[in-house]
Amino acid sequence: MATALPTVVPYHPPLFNMTGASFDVYPSTSSGMGYFESDLSIFENKTGLADDMKFLASMPELCDVTFLVGETREPVCAVKAVLAARSRVFQKLLYQAPSPQRRKEPPQRENKLRLFLKRSSEPLLNLQNAAQQDLKCICFHECGLGAHNPTGHQHQTLIIEEFEPDVFRQLIEYIHTGGVTLQPRTLLGVMNAADYYGLEELRRASAGFVHYCINVDTVCALLASAERYIQYKCTKNLVQKVLEFVDEHGNEVLNLGSFTLLPQHVVRLILAREELRADEFTKFQAALMWSKKYCDSNPINPLKEVLGNFLEYIQFHKIPANVLMREIHPLGIVPYSIIMNALAFQADPASVDPGKLSPNSSRVRRARHSKGRSMSVQSSLDPYGSNTTLSSTGSSDPPNGTCSSN
Repeated sequence: MATALPTVVPYHPPLFNMTGASFDVYPSTSSGMGYFESDLSIFENKTGLADDMKFLASMPELCDVTFLVGETREPVCAVKAVLAARSRVFQKLLYQAPSPQRRKEPPQRENKLRLFLKRSSEPLLNLQNAAQQDLKCICFHECGLGAHNPTGHQHQTLIIEEFEPDVFRQLIEYIHTGGVTLQPRTLLGVMNAADYYGLEELRRASAGFVHYCINVDTVCALLASAERYIQYKCTKNLVQKVLEFVDEHGNEVLNLGSFTLLPQHVVRLILAREELRADEFTKFQAALMWSKKYCDSNPINPLKEVLGNFLEYIQFHKIPANVLMREIHPLGIVPYSIIMNALAFQADPASVDPGKLSPNSSRVRRARHSKGRSMSVQSSLDPYGSNTTLSSTGSSDPPNGTCSSN
């Protein structure tokens, strides 16, 4: 009498997750003989891999390419194979095909006298070549070239001037580990670097983080970093969002200590905006605060002269008379004619020509209305010397999902 085979019940190990690790269990399958194959599980430890890759990029002796980044030429090490696998831009940069060689011309026929002299000088030339080769080998070993490089591949060094060291270091960290900590100070640089090197996921993550990091504490830092990357389209989209935030929180932004760190033309751009919701005395105080900070660093420039660059954007006739006479006039840095015209306008608006209320006020109004509700200020740090401007327009174009350099 045949004995029935026992039924095998497959064992399913418990599923669990730990930091950076996970198990996936697949259903068992029958072998056709009444038995079941053992269950399969896939173990993933992404955090451990990321830590190891971060350690790899931090050890120069384990890397085969060094980038000298920024004006200070700070070294940032990386592994070429990893860069090439993650970015097609790096792949072309590091493994581009050599330029085609010129076609060699056929050797000219040598007469017998030249051939004799050439043969007679060959022993001496061979000795010189051998000496030069020995010297190269000595320098090669003394300089450390080839050390820790058993494959014989030469360590490559490249100069990166487009981005700041902190920005490029974060980019390399993301390429090697798949993660990076985004922060407002370097956000704009990372977003443009991700777009420049074709890292679309990082660019989208940076663009999404912009909406959460624009606040009173970060707005000046974002505008300051925008100056460095003004030639990129991503920067222009971000500047528009930041300026719209400044318009809504004008008084708060103008009272920030970090406002004095902005470039002069950015300060003028903010003060000139018709959409800016700030009272005129606050605008004057912000301009005065910026001018004092500038004169502290540049003592040869008189305060009155520096402040004069902003007076055309302040409507003094909207400042109460008691504030004009108690707070502004005693400083002696605002022309007396401006204060008198402002007081006269408050007493009788018909008695004063509106064009005399502030220096160049008529020119400012014409500039504002000549382009609708737009203002633009030439960027002083445009590395390409183009007509790129840090500007804001009355209507912002919706982001199209891509960014590019002009």
